[in-house]
Amino acid sequence: MITSDIETRGLVLLGCGKMGSAMLAGWLKGGLPASSVWVLDPYPSDWLQATGVHINVDLPAAPALVLVAVKPQMMGAALPKLQALGNGETLFVSVAAGTSIASFEETLGAQTPIVRAMPNTPAAIGQGITAIIGNDHASAANLDMAEALLAAIGQTVRLDSEAQIDAVTGVSGSGPAYVFHLIETLAAAGEAQGLPADLAMQLAKATVAGAGALAQAAEESPSQLRVNVTSPNGTTQAALEVLMNEESGFPDLLTRAVAAATQRSKELSRG
Repeated sequence: MITSDIETRGLVLLGCGKMGSAMLAGWLKGGLPASSVWVLDPYPSDWLQATGVHINVDLPAAPALVLVAVKPQMMGAALPKLQALGNGETLFVSVAAGTSIASFEETLGAQTPIVRAMPNTPAAIGQGITAIIGNDHASAANLDMAEALLAAIGQTVRLDSEAQIDAVTGVSGSGPAYVFHLIETLAAAGEAQGLPADLAMQLAKATVAGAGALAQAAEESPSQLRVNVTSPNGTTQAALEVLMNEESGFPDLLTRAVAAATQRSKELSRG
């Protein structure tokens, strides 16, 4: 639900690449008037220019919200242009990976309400999940506003502290790549057992997508769903004895993978 405050005071989108475009499309579809949106982007796409939003023109004096969706390496050049909106009533929401709340406060001012968000790539089709955390100046209303906007790209969760962002990055931020690799390797394993490549890939994609949808929709836990499809001494049990091996299966492998991503996230955020 887009608030009337955003409609009247305006929303500024800094950066309109894949993530910014996905969010903007969701907002416009949800009823936000194009006239309430200002976009700053050096290379506006044909799609963006056809939306009717304000592009690369003077911004409103005190917009309700600025959503920062530029790549981290572009932040140094882009963010200072918005310094005049800091330390005021404008809420800043960042979906830029690796940029801490403290670095935003340094550029915009310590009194600026800021929400840091960590989305993931399925946001592009409205199936993402985004974790959010606010600074000391982000009110409950600010968090509600951020959550309402981010609902355009999927689910949202709230964190207890910014320190959790690195682990979120390891699980859901980087996680889609783990699933894509699972699809790749599952298809390759099917080929190794004699299936044509295209058939193996179709089976792998549909199986992973279908199991994910079932896990989301079912009342049972994933553990129970696994038990439900595992007949004693059957084919699934034979496979799970390999995959659930504590030393060589998923438990060890994914623990190490998520730990590596989390550690790298910490290193990147320290610069």
